Amino acid sequence: MRATTSPGCARPGTPSWAGRDIVPAFSSTRVVGHSPADMFDLVADVERYPEFVPLCSGLRIRRRNRSDEGVEILVADMTVAYKLIRETFTSRVTLDRPRLVIHVEYLDGPFSRLDNRWEFHPAAGERCEVKFHISYEFRSRTLGLLMGAMFDAAFRRFADAFEKRADEVYGAKARA
Repeated sequence: MRATTSPGCARPGTPSWAGRDIVPAFSSTRVVGHSPADMFDLVADVERYPEFVPLCSGLRIRRRNRSDEGVEILVADMTVAYKLIRETFTSRVTLDRPRLVIHVEYLDGPFSRLDNRWEFHPAAGERCEVKFHISYEFRSRTLGLLMGAMFDAAFRRFADAFEKRADEVYGAKARA
């Protein structure tokens, strides 16, 4: 398995030393022993997230719209919890099956912004290259200080959680 990560990044065109413009971000690329279609289906099954996604304690679909082109748009509420802190946020999830891309856009909640993107590309054999990126900013500086480190740690565990879930759902396959 090949995995690369790049935690933290600034807004495009902004020097990393410009502290007030730094946006917490996490990116990961890894090759997993499952097909792109299987991995897309696994990540698209958002109702199951409370079963295995770090910090996710609940998820409710508010609305679901499907297009004739194979694109589905969900509006969902996700509740994240850690110890005594519990926050719910609403996002629009675009499931673009023809392109094997999932895009999550923030709508409402404790963030001032959140942008998440998954891409699934064929790799040698029945494997898949999974690209994951998330950037976010809390609305409240205090909440950001309280939850920021915890979110960073959770995002680093996301790829492992999804790969483990894929092995449970589709069966563990040999890794190259």
